Amino acid sequence: MSGEKSFGVVLRGLRQRGRLTMEELAEASGVSVRAIGDMERGRSRVPQRRTVVALAEGLGLADAEREALLAAARAARPTRAVAVAGTAVPPRSVGDFTGRGPELALLREAAERAGTGVGVAVSVVSGPPGCGKTTLALKAAAELAGGFPGGCFVVDLHGVEGPVDPGEALLKLLKALGVSDRRLAQEDAHGRAGLLRALLGERRCLVVLDNARDEGQVRPLLPAGGRSLVLVTSRRPLTGLEDVDRLALSEMAQAEAVDLLRRILGAERADAEAEAVARVAELCGRLPLALRVAGNWLTVRSGWSVDHLVRRLADEERRLGALAAGDVRVEAAFELSYRQLTGQAARMLRLLSLVPVPDMTAAYGAALTATGVFEAEDVMEELVEAGLLQATFTGRYQLHDLLRLFARARLSREEEPGEREAAEDRLRAWLLETAVVAGRWYKPRYGAPPSSWQGLVPLESAEQARAWLQSEAPAWVAALRSAARRGEHTRVVETADAMEWFCNLWVFWGHWTEVFRLSSQAAAALDDPYLQAYHLNMYSWTLNACARRHREAIERADEALEYARRAQDASQQASALAHAAWGHTELGEVQEAADKSLASIDLYEEADEREGWLGAMFTYGSSLRLRGRAEEALIQHKRIIAFLDAPDCPVSGHVPDIYRANTTRALGRDYAVLRRWHEAADHYRNAVVQSNRIGIPHIEGSTLLHLGEALIELGDAEEARSCLRQVLAFGDAADSKDLKTAQKLLDSLPTE
Repeated sequence: MSGEKSFGVVLRGLRQRGRLTMEELAEASGVSVRAIGDMERGRSRVPQRRTVVALAEGLGLADAEREALLAAARAARPTRAVAVAGTAVPPRSVGDFTGRGPELALLREAAERAGTGVGVAVSVVSGPPGCGKTTLALKAAAELAGGFPGGCFVVDLHGVEGPVDPGEALLKLLKALGVSDRRLAQEDAHGRAGLLRALLGERRCLVVLDNARDEGQVRPLLPAGGRSLVLVTSRRPLTGLEDVDRLALSEMAQAEAVDLLRRILGAERADAEAEAVARVAELCGRLPLALRVAGNWLTVRSGWSVDHLVRRLADEERRLGALAAGDVRVEAAFELSYRQLTGQAARMLRLLSLVPVPDMTAAYGAALTATGVFEAEDVMEELVEAGLLQATFTGRYQLHDLLRLFARARLSREEEPGEREAAEDRLRAWLLETAVVAGRWYKPRYGAPPSSWQGLVPLESAEQARAWLQSEAPAWVAALRSAARRGEHTRVVETADAMEWFCNLWVFWGHWTEVFRLSSQAAAALDDPYLQAYHLNMYSWTLNACARRHREAIERADEALEYARRAQDASQQASALAHAAWGHTELGEVQEAADKSLASIDLYEEADEREGWLGAMFTYGSSLRLRGRAEEALIQHKRIIAFLDAPDCPVSGHVPDIYRANTTRALGRDYAVLRRWHEAADHYRNAVVQSNRIGIPHIEGSTLLHLGEALIELGDAEEARSCLRQVLAFGDAADSKDLKTAQKLLDSLPTE
């Protein structure tokens, strides 16, 4: 192929040799038929590199032919002026810059402070690869240039690959500031640094030090004072620098990400496939580099729909490879930082890709690597310094979605399959073991972990246990699913068993039905009648309490009763009858509820099992109220309170507190049915205090709703309004039915 031929002639020859029509090449490359025709006829300007690459891919060219096509395109382009290599160049703006309003405002404030000559004159913009640090700095520099009469300069320090020597960068800046070669020859490195500080102190300049490797590379280039401003960008936070402003950059907000794609694609095309554009933004992890690559990819392939790219990106194993446009690859940006890691840090990054949730603590790293928490934290902080892991204000770490895919790919390439499985086993075992220990804080006859237990997280109180179970719930329930898939049946039933009483404190979490469905299936696989009865009973509880699927709850309870009889276990028989009675109560089948509650009470007394007995007594009292026997319901519920108040009450731990709050609320409902509103309101107020103290938001919300109803009856609209607003403030932690009723009552009250 001759280099003297025009680009159009070369393109046509390759297309015809491949026996492709223009339409077929357009389909294969994503470049429109019209654009291909114009290029072949020489009617359009020579395409950009990314378009040529797309055409080469569509033609299926080998490397040599691909380079020849690129060379033909380069030869046809007019020459243009470029900055002389090795000099500091003025900033250029970014035409389609989008978002980052708060960050730009902070840099404007930094420029204003620098203008006073008082305060910090250096701002460090740090963040992971591809988050738009350079783009932000260049946008700010272009916007602020008018306020710096001494000049604006950009020096690329190439910190990630082939870092520029600080002395060389110093020379670039001094020459750009007009210092003569003779003067530079008279100064050593120390003298040149002093000269730069003096010039930046005398003049008002803006300097962008882009892509810094570390503190040592930029320290000689910083002013000691004066009215100049230096913006430093780096993947590292450069924590060793003192007296600097810091701006940590991460991914864009979803709306900003969509807007950036819209600017690149054009409003008409983007709006025609708005949902697909939003999905591309999500699949790119809202990372500016990935968004720009995706947008350019679609711009070149004007014949392809946005949804076509969505389908390509949806495949996680191919996503990083798909995020390439011409010679710009998202994966390459990650690779540069990855190469600079120590062996420990690189291995940690690979293993962190196994964490099934978006954020984590250092304990996850310790479990994966079989090390201590502090050792793991040190290694994870190296990843933070490298911009490959984000540290949040809450002390947790986050791994960006695209970096997770990158790390997972490296894990497959660089770790033996056995080591990967061992790391997954360690993480799963740690999560479920810790969940068991934490859950047992709330389970009678367990409480605090044994002194011999050595965990990666402190569980020294019930409060710490609850905090861990709730904050790490997405991870430990993912581990439970994994254990179920792997047939680790004993581990599954043990984990679910530990949650028996804790689940009462967090009813509307949303996953209890799944937890006890999995444990019921595991118990069936173990073919143990007692375990089947126990876990079917807990499954029935979740269907009643969490899912409001009461008929199904009765069916599971009936199954549990059969297995309990097979196991000859009176407590589980009683539990099955009690859960069935609850379901009947909710369905208004009050006679069945009463009969099964009484049978349950008898069996619990036979087994001398008082925790369950309290529940059966409670359900029987509720069935009496529903049958119009509120006075008898009062007596029944008062018996429960008297039992709990007795000095020799055999029930201990958190169980009595839960029953006391529930029963006090039930007494309020009994009094309400009898229209003894003052007594009802008093009991509701007590129940609110009790449920708040032990942290049962769904009971507190329900009780506040009933209190609001009682106050309306008493004519106290102001306090009723306050109670109803508190119910709504619980949001998802409250029962959805209570939320709807509270809103309806609030709307019915006279305006304030």
